[in-house]
Amino acid sequence: MKNIKVDFFSESKKWPRRMPKIKTITNKTINMMLSYFKKDYKLELNIILTNKSKMIKLNKIYKNKQSDTDVLTFISKISNKNVGKILYCDIFFSIDTIEKFIRRNKISIYDHFNHLLIHSLLHINGYDHKKNLDFKKMKKEEIKILGSIGINDPYTI
Repeated sequence: MKNIKVDFFSESKKWPRRMPKIKTITNKTINMMLSYFKKDYKLELNIILTNKSKMIKLNKIYKNKQSDTDVLTFISKISNKNVGKILYCDIFFSIDTIEKFIRRNKISIYDHFNHLLIHSLLHINGYDHKKNLDFKKMKKEEIKILGSIGINDPYTI
């Protein structure tokens, strides 16, 4: 992961006890997905573990939506001759929305976090789901990656 730097930030009291496992999952998943990353870019990735109120604010400001969401991914590309090509990415995870989902669906918080992480890492690498065909392509990749680490298809829940 020489071209990938990851930092972690916790903005909710519910995250710190989970931080060691979150870091392990994140590092393993990024290593497993290295082939998806463009080799000519450096990646500066921030994993921000936050709560519902912060996500509502971000969703309103950047997505023009008045609701909570489980994950938001923000990507900035910078390229110049002095620093090369760099992707600055922030991925925000809402503990409140994640806990609600895992209770309702009776799944592991870490499996769901890993699914959301994979989803965001695919976004960082050019995948999108605005059109139905793109959604199907992205979903197929998510299921393939999750299956390779022993996590069942989350779309069958």
